[in-house]
Amino acid sequence: MRYCDLSLGTPEENLACDETLLELCEEGHEGELLRVWESGRYFVVLGYASKANDEVNFAFCQQNTIPVLRRCTGGGTVLQGPGCLSYSVILRIDESGPLHSIPATNDFVLNRHREALATLLGAQVEMQGHTDLAIGGLKFSGNSQRRKKRYLIFHGTFLLHLDISLVEKALPLPPRQPAYRSHRSHADFLMNVKVPAHSVKEALAKAWSASERLTEIPLERISMLAETKYASAEWNLKF
Repeated sequence: MRYCDLSLGTPEENLACDETLLELCEEGHEGELLRVWESGRYFVVLGYASKANDEVNFAFCQQNTIPVLRRCTGGGTVLQGPGCLSYSVILRIDESGPLHSIPATNDFVLNRHREALATLLGAQVEMQGHTDLAIGGLKFSGNSQRRKKRYLIFHGTFLLHLDISLVEKALPLPPRQPAYRSHRSHADFLMNVKVPAHSVKEALAKAWSASERLTEIPLERISMLAETKYASAEWNLKF
């Protein structure tokens, strides 16, 4: 598997990068790969079908110049930014293998991450809800996926040192919640694992045996997709 540690200049470019890499794999130009990245600024990102008016405090975001964007995968709305490590793993779909369905893929990827993070953190890491990782019932990683014909992308975040008070201000309680949340506030539900980003990157690379560097980055294609899609209100506020 190839490895790509690539943080681009804007949230729009970082979201576009994930979709572009998935499309390149689907087109047969790349094989499986792991990407890790961090954002230097805060932004809200909606799941593909999330309803913006129900899941974002627009007044706070506008006052604090926090952009509201939408990703190409499902799941709920999150705040990303400094203190948050994002990753994307692009995998080939084999209908007879462990990625044959959405639930099977969730189990396959999250079990691998659960084991890697448990070793790194020296703690019992739990799989909760459909796509969360937690410790003692406190969520530190949310994840989602998108499936094409030949490849899928499974991506998510790890809360390392995120300012969780900003989550409280930017996002209301989500309309859809996993049972284990029990209607807790963001502050009572989320946790930072408080380890350096490079430690998690190394753990992920080891877990996926991702050692070969991805050297050719399609920056022009990423930039075009960021401009035409991820910077567009038509896409970001479509629901």
